[in-house]
Amino acid sequence: MSTFVQKPAEVEKKWILIDAEGLVVGRVATIIANILRGKHKATYTPHVDDGDNVIVINAEKAVLTGKKYTDKKYYWHTGYPGGIKERTARQIIEGRFPERVLEKAVERMVPRGPLGRRQMKNLRVYAGTNHPHEAQQPAVLDVAKLNSKNVRSA
Repeated sequence: MSTFVQKPAEVEKKWILIDAEGLVVGRVATIIANILRGKHKATYTPHVDDGDNVIVINAEKAVLTGKKYTDKKYYWHTGYPGGIKERTARQIIEGRFPERVLEKAVERMVPRGPLGRRQMKNLRVYAGTNHPHEAQQPAVLDVAKLNSKNVRSA
């Protein structure tokens, strides 16, 4: 018995549409990261980009549990001495690019390096309901039905 190794030329990519309205950010991010990496397929090969393309709509309506909405902080550095900056999740969600919270959650679940960067290019996140990928005929994945904990209750 030999181990199956998929070649990059044999990869078949599908398009998957996820509606993030009312979904918990961390839970939907793990599902998206697994789809981007291809871990949901029997042909998964760690060093090959065999994941699917993922379209996420209504990213601004995804929810955080507990006190993360006000207390979670995102840090970055300007490159200058003493240049550490921070923003809360609330500031980002209420700001100009609310989809960045979900993008960052997925980005930090994908491996760092050339393969992870290539896999992240297969993710498209939109704050609203409109997206320009109707021609690809994406299959809709209902994340809320996979587990009751995926949806924020109360």
